[in-house]
Amino acid sequence: MAKIFLVVFLISMVPLVELRGAIPVGVALVSSFLGLGEAALSVKHVVLINLFAMVGNMVPVPFIYFFARKFLEWGSSRKYIGKICNFFLVKGKKGGEKLEQKAGRGLFFALFLFVGIPLPGTGAWTGTLAASLLDMKSRQTVLSVLCGVFLAALLMTLASCGVFGALGAVFA
Repeated sequence: MAKIFLVVFLISMVPLVELRGAIPVGVALVSSFLGLGEAALSVKHVVLINLFAMVGNMVPVPFIYFFARKFLEWGSSRKYIGKICNFFLVKGKKGGEKLEQKAGRGLFFALFLFVGIPLPGTGAWTGTLAASLLDMKSRQTVLSVLCGVFLAALLMTLASCGVFGALGAVFA
């Protein structure tokens, strides 16, 4: 069982997949290991899956915040990676400025929702990189991303355990 939680932890650190992929995998693996359906998982197992996924998803955040921008700036003048680094710098800066103009003082909340709503490309990696390019303070960034990761974990757990499907069946 410990190997399953290690897999969840490692999957949640992968960019683009993050905990949006780790939680459903964890629920499926634990259910399969115990011979249960997703709805029969104990609260203890669900909490452990979420804890490992959230911690794994947050591990790269400080590295991204402090080093990704420096790497992109360094790489922008290099022969083989210059174009892609420039693309990310320009795209991130423009997108960040748009977000900042629309959000104003609500940038913390905007970043929280950006990370928290589990859509492709809107996880902790992307949110942290955007915050870094916007020069958000590190403490504010980490707290906003952490809150977003918590929301994404909650939504993915409910989806993985079939709660949304059950609600759809009841209210359809």
